[in-house]
Amino acid sequence: MNIIQVSEYRKIIAKNRSKGLKSAKNNHKVNISYDIFPLQIKAKFNLTCIPEFKFHPTRKWRFDFAIPQIKMAIEVEGGIYTRGRHLRPTGFLRDMEKYNTASLMGWTLFRTTPKYLNSVYTYNAVESCQKITKTLKNP
Repeated sequence: MNIIQVSEYRKIIAKNRSKGLKSAKNNHKVNISYDIFPLQIKAKFNLTCIPEFKFHPTRKWRFDFAIPQIKMAIEVEGGIYTRGRHLRPTGFLRDMEKYNTASLMGWTLFRTTPKYLNSVYTYNAVESCQKITKTLKNP
């Protein structure tokens, strides 16, 4: 596995900060761990990781991150300690509808928290999904 060089990381972060990138969902500055996650996936697995990926043809649903080559979606569940939108009844039910529809469309869904987004835990899940996908394509 490769890791991103510090100099490359600094250039990318500086470029993104100068652009003032904003989250499509909340119109706030993007978290640095969110910036680095797609770069780490590319470096470690040679896979393209797309943030805010619209996966449904008619609904406005988006995955926090998607890796289309292996049809893996990564959802970062925030507000778990503050009873955020994902834990209130309406938000929870909407998430269930979105996740179930994604599963029926053939997506593998991995849910994590901001703390574990750039962790061995998440990278192991991506690696496992990649291996399973290869096995299914070449039995």
